[in-house]
Amino acid sequence: MQALVYTQPQELQLQQRPRPELVAGEVLLKIDAVGICGSDLHAWHGHDPRRKPGLELGHEFVGTVVESAAGGFAPGTRFTGNPLMACGVCDYCVQGRNNLCAGRTMIGMTRPGAYAQYMSIPAAALIAIPQQMSDIAAALSEPAATAWHALHRSMQMLTRPLHECRVLVIGGGAIGMLAGLLLKRWGVVRLTLSEPNPLRRSAVQTHVGCATLDPRAQAPGENRYDYIFDAVGARRTRQQAIAAIAPGGLVMHAGLQDGASEIDMRKLTLAQITLSGTYTYTTADLRATVAALHEGALGDLAWVEQRPLAQGQQAFRDMAEGRSASAKIILRP
Repeated sequence: MQALVYTQPQELQLQQRPRPELVAGEVLLKIDAVGICGSDLHAWHGHDPRRKPGLELGHEFVGTVVESAAGGFAPGTRFTGNPLMACGVCDYCVQGRNNLCAGRTMIGMTRPGAYAQYMSIPAAALIAIPQQMSDIAAALSEPAATAWHALHRSMQMLTRPLHECRVLVIGGGAIGMLAGLLLKRWGVVRLTLSEPNPLRRSAVQTHVGCATLDPRAQAPGENRYDYIFDAVGARRTRQQAIAAIAPGGLVMHAGLQDGASEIDMRKLTLAQITLSGTYTYTTADLRATVAALHEGALGDLAWVEQRPLAQGQQAFRDMAEGRSASAKIILRP
């Protein structure tokens, strides 16, 4: 089979590799579409020691069953999946918070991912989809679930209903774009998205229909927003978020670009700011986003770009250098 292999920082090569062997409890999928995630791009830059050269990346996928060593998965049936494979028995798993399982492994990190014509996956990780669902919508289920999970947690913490809030989304990548679409869907009127790339700002204006700003030319301001969703997670965006949040507001930190950094703890304390982190999604979030995407709740998805798997290296380079207007590029093996 053909596979797009991470060989060294900033290099992916299309290689011939053996088709995965089917093992007990797993399902062999023919990959129909797979997205480029920000974490894949992070690994491509050489910034993720967990993803080592020689690995097939890719965890935002939809595929068709070819063979199954588990019951109930007929050949020809289409599925997406939860790439975070949890133990299923720890306290977090039995509470339904399997994204926090300490024993979790991950497709495209600890085992071969979906940048290939075929991939084997534990049957327990598969997520059912409507069989008529489009490949693009199904492949977006994973990143959409990340935004869905973060917003659901946020609504549990906000003092007032989400639709009443003045909202700032930082970052116009896939998670920021999907968060913007969901916020508009859920009735947020006073929504602004901050993004330095003019191509992405234009795409946000077209497809989300909200106000945008260029943070290089215009600061978000101080004490202006009731809720801020940081989809970047850089030192500078954390500082912008704390400055821009109004007293009593909530900052939800979803991005993972940088590690530790200083924040204004005095403002956090005196203005009674809530700062919370969010990580990926649960299986329930994935099922919810499959339904929402299939029902068209996130629009027509015309902002998604499709390319052949063989053009994967160029797609990564275009994203890294800001040459693509699309917040999400889908590869087709």
